[in-house]
Amino acid sequence: MNPNKALWEKGDFTRIADTMRESGEELVRRLGVTPGLKVLDLGCGDGTTAIPAAKLGADVVGVDIARKLVESGNRWAAALGLGNCRFQEGDASDLVGLSDHAFDLVVSMFGAMFAPRPLDVAREMVRVTRPGGRVVMGNWIPGDPTLVAQVLKVSSAYSPPPPEGFVSPMTWGVEGTVVERFTAAGVPKENITFSRATWTFHSPGTPGGFVAAFRDYYGPTMNAFDAAGRAGRAADLEQELVALFESQNRSPNRDVTTIPATYLLVTVAV
Repeated sequence: MNPNKALWEKGDFTRIADTMRESGEELVRRLGVTPGLKVLDLGCGDGTTAIPAAKLGADVVGVDIARKLVESGNRWAAALGLGNCRFQEGDASDLVGLSDHAFDLVVSMFGAMFAPRPLDVAREMVRVTRPGGRVVMGNWIPGDPTLVAQVLKVSSAYSPPPPEGFVSPMTWGVEGTVVERFTAAGVPKENITFSRATWTFHSPGTPGGFVAAFRDYYGPTMNAFDAAGRAGRAADLEQELVALFESQNRSPNRDVTTIPATYLLVTVAV
């Protein structure tokens, strides 16, 4: 199996996605999604941004490499009666079956950044966007002190070295690298803009309970715990993550965990 597919079919990412719904809805409103807009949500998960976009009347296609997330998204859309939203399996590096210039807006929130072959990812996103349309990416920032960048940093310290030729997904959080990738795909440098934005996680229960969700359901953290367990260090990893989540928690309620995370918002005018 494609290692990237295996990573995201491990566990159940919907359990993490459930803590992100409000931020997905807020982003779609911020992007000005309107009825009839043709939207591609790339690395869509089970629909954190695709479903809100469809609720606003857009015609949405969600593409994800993980079959179980695609199935979950299609069930959710059907339950809501959203005939304008469908999910399908696909690889962000090679969008087979999607026509050139098919979408007004291509959005990927923390999805396409994990796909291999980043130059191909940028090229494919530009290819399927119509002239005058937009590509919008949300990418975690390497070294950022907020939650997800730190979770990935801590997890990598307990994981085996990546294979030769591996390109870190965190490179999508470096502005200069993003410019290089999209200019290689034919986009003028001046058409690429950046800002910092906040994605907020809301989880019922304690920070330690939220760590348990990452341990049990989030592929990269699951792999880190597997490796840490083999080295007899699983308790160390858990202790480090609990301390991180407790320090980042902003909720005054002991029964709720609320953690904001900073990301790089990339906007590309095609």
